[in-house]
Amino acid sequence: MISEKLRVLNARMYPGKVFQSPKWIVLGVNNVCNLHCKMCDVGTQNLESNFAQNLVGTHPINMPLPLIKDIIEQVSENFPKSKLAYAFTEPLVYPHLIESISYATEKGLQSTITTNALTLRQKAEQLVEAGVNHLYVSIDGPQEIHNEIRGNKKSFQKAVEGIQEIKKYKNAPKIDIIFAITEWNIGYLKGFLDSVKNLDLNEVSFMHTQFADQLMADKHNEKWGHLYPATASNLEEVDPSKMDLELLLKEIQEIKKTEYPFKVTFSPEIETKEKLVEFYFQTNKLLGKHCHAVFSSLMIKSDGSVIPAHGRCFNLSVGNLYKNDMTEIWNSETFSKFRSNLMSAGGLFPGCSRCCSAF
Repeated sequence: MISEKLRVLNARMYPGKVFQSPKWIVLGVNNVCNLHCKMCDVGTQNLESNFAQNLVGTHPINMPLPLIKDIIEQVSENFPKSKLAYAFTEPLVYPHLIESISYATEKGLQSTITTNALTLRQKAEQLVEAGVNHLYVSIDGPQEIHNEIRGNKKSFQKAVEGIQEIKKYKNAPKIDIIFAITEWNIGYLKGFLDSVKNLDLNEVSFMHTQFADQLMADKHNEKWGHLYPATASNLEEVDPSKMDLELLLKEIQEIKKTEYPFKVTFSPEIETKEKLVEFYFQTNKLLGKHCHAVFSSLMIKSDGSVIPAHGRCFNLSVGNLYKNDMTEIWNSETFSKFRSNLMSAGGLFPGCSRCCSAF
């Protein structure tokens, strides 16, 4: 708690230099995915957006084993309390996943994986033996709804089978489900919770749609485009205007009145129809407080380049592990200027307004 207060104070008073270690080292270990999700620019092949460029880049590549081992060694030596977050694009198809997690465990580091869990059942035993600490599994509704959103007729079944399989082991990791709220699954939130009560979950987190529309991008680029250009992102097939906000609010209220055997959260917390309308329909309004992620996280792409925070941030290189060590990058001139400009803008740029890290 004290360290978090110090981090907030650091951001406000002296954003140009971060005195704390990063909490998260986000690892973009590959740039391929085995699903085609409707709310993702990679899945819809909208490859010109910042989000897609952060995840895919210019050509297919897996992070080389020597590079990820070097990252692990640097984190262990310089940031031993930082956690490794295997997150992009789909870690379970990364060929060096098990070996690198085992190496991280040997070095005393905690590791987490964000995954669609399509191949979790086959890798369950190896992951437990490697020592992974936490899984964040993306499931967006009951079977038929989830499979339609994710573009695979068996993705729901395989994810559930994978969770059940890995939970058979004594030292199984904690498991959270990340549920992305979209126009296609409103009306199914509560029923989904009821259907996963027996899965031995740690938490189910409902994430409101994260996006940037052209209005947000244009407003951002008027002032900041010469430094940190924004693009519309994750709206190729998503249409927020089709969201039934009255039904969504009703579901949120019902869920909050119900007890579950796991923690249930919403991000951001939106509890009135007026605020839902603001979030989804009034994109000219800058919502959120300030970005905490640029002061607590960095993301390393599969080619060794580093960007602020995570894959939803701007496509800004703040360093490269083939040229700089991690301590240099964490407070590099480019990263420091980015943080300072962000705080001078009030803690958020216009292009940040519907990002998960804005709240």
